Amino acid sequence: MINQLTFPILHRLSDGDFHSGEKLASDFNVSRATIWKAIKNAESMGIEIFSVPGRGYKLPSAIIFLEKNKVIEAIGSACDRFKIEIHPHLDSTNSYLMKRAEKDLPGGTCIAAEIQTNGKGRRGRPWQASLGASLTFSLLWRFECGPSALSGLSLAIGVAVIRTFRSLGLEHAELKWPNDILISYQSRYLKLSGILVELQGDMDGTTTAVIGVGVNLDLPDIIKNKIDQPFIDWKTAANSKIDPNQLLGALLKNMGEILDSFVAIGFDGLKEEWSTYHAYHNRDVRLIFADNTELQGVVTGVGGDGFLFVNTHEGIKRFMTGEISLREVGY
Repeated sequence: MINQLTFPILHRLSDGDFHSGEKLASDFNVSRATIWKAIKNAESMGIEIFSVPGRGYKLPSAIIFLEKNKVIEAIGSACDRFKIEIHPHLDSTNSYLMKRAEKDLPGGTCIAAEIQTNGKGRRGRPWQASLGASLTFSLLWRFECGPSALSGLSLAIGVAVIRTFRSLGLEHAELKWPNDILISYQSRYLKLSGILVELQGDMDGTTTAVIGVGVNLDLPDIIKNKIDQPFIDWKTAANSKIDPNQLLGALLKNMGEILDSFVAIGFDGLKEEWSTYHAYHNRDVRLIFADNTELQGVVTGVGGDGFLFVNTHEGIKRFMTGEISLREVGY
């Protein structure tokens, strides 16, 4: 359970400077013991806070909190399409939005969390996140078709994410089928961001999509030590921090544009652009199946349904999302 003072105090500490317990107690009109309890509550969520006698409390570095008005400003003229909620803490933005999806929430509802403690990645893997370390959000979108017509949706969203990253200075961001965003760093591909799309709907009726996006921003060691795959954060990739409000606004703007295109022409109209961003296009890869068997081949492209085409020793084969894991040869 979150102490009601925890996040107001964290906002006060967001400048990265020391703040004395006495001053905080005076500002919030509570006892120093109450401040201490709120600090301990923050630490129980994995937030690192330095406590130095005579100086007070501070975060390891300054952080920028999400602010609804700043996100709306960053979206620009398309802001009316989105309904934004910013939560201090959620287990998972996707799970939260999936539970609320049937309650007449409008399409365009975006749920973002400062801290996500049980985020989900592809194939059930956890998405590690902490305060100021990551941008985690989910977007609700409604389609007038059954789920089967939405094949390729996660790949389309990948195009929106890449457009955003490149427009904000990460010109070397690339895609990995089906839903990862990679950075080539020191001769290796490292994961910067991931996409998770979950669908609710009838075979031939309307479908609700919950589109989750996670971006590593500035990962502390406590998070880095929990990640079991090659990764990178924005600060390392760009050699500078980014304002998460600017990033979220730009992502929503581009996602809205891509979703409009997807409704009009499907992924078929985006597949050529997607292929230009694919890190492994025309390259040797290893295909790892759920039973840990492997197959090697050369990626030749993707279909309008989002299937991956790979030229193997058995000829061209098609693979669907969730069927395989893709690895570069040698890793």
